[in-house]
Amino acid sequence: MDVKTPSTLREAITHFSDLDNCVAYMATKRWPNGVACPVCQSTKVTYDATARRWQCASHHPKRKFSLKTGTVLEDSPIGLDKWLPVMWLVSNCKNGVSSWEIHRHVGVTQKTAWFMLQRARLALQGKTGGKLSGEIEADETLIGAKARNMHAGKREKARNLDNFGKTIVAAVLERGGEVRAKVVKTRRKNELHKLVCENVETGSVVYTDELLSYDALNADFTHEVINHAETYVNGQIHTNGIENFWSLLKRSVKDTYVSVQPFHLHRYIDEQAFRFNNRKDMNDAERFDLAVSQIVGKRLTYTELTGHANDEPF
Repeated sequence: MDVKTPSTLREAITHFSDLDNCVAYMATKRWPNGVACPVCQSTKVTYDATARRWQCASHHPKRKFSLKTGTVLEDSPIGLDKWLPVMWLVSNCKNGVSSWEIHRHVGVTQKTAWFMLQRARLALQGKTGGKLSGEIEADETLIGAKARNMHAGKREKARNLDNFGKTIVAAVLERGGEVRAKVVKTRRKNELHKLVCENVETGSVVYTDELLSYDALNADFTHEVINHAETYVNGQIHTNGIENFWSLLKRSVKDTYVSVQPFHLHRYIDEQAFRFNNRKDMNDAERFDLAVSQIVGKRLTYTELTGHANDEPF
């Protein structure tokens, strides 16, 4: 059976329209050393081609399992012929892909498409491998509505809120390497220092802007400051790399997703960080392979996502 990875979206849609191709591809990515039971890890399993699921030879609860069992796709009635093209789009669309686009092109409801995208974003969350080192850029930004676009009444209320009611996102970027970003509560010294210390090796060179919260970084790092009121580049001292990431993030949030609730923002940050970190060393097919390989051991229910226990499952 053909287990190739398509090289374009068109090939992916055509190839994965055959459910047997979906099973062959997913089985190879999930179990590169052969199919194993998710419960006991036994490789003594038999395949039921009609139901497209396996049964473990050992006697224990949940002997029967499918490709979705134990993954972010578990309990989803949506077929792999729709899931895999969606994973391709999320992995490779530079500015993201909206639930309305998925709804129109894949043939599911907009509500279902939104839930699919949120689960796909969970799959894009990779494991953090050690600390960043070398030359590091650290910065923070605000995500939210622009004051000039607000109704006068809302604008007046926003003036009384911290950071004008916007959400703060902070990040560190290793030049030539990866970015790590997260939502933070404040731009105060304790929180920003914690982010840098948790993700950057002691002794690294850290470049920041003139924000006073970064002042004490000299204790553990070589700290260089660029004053944006005077210039944006002074030799190697700049934060243009992290500004590039902010540009991509804001473009996706503003132009593609339009309105993102603060309690969901971290998922959209993870999505953009995945594409940003794998933009140079991987092509579209390789990013898709990586995304699919990360679906195991993760779960996101609709109740957990929204807190609406009485909504209909889908």
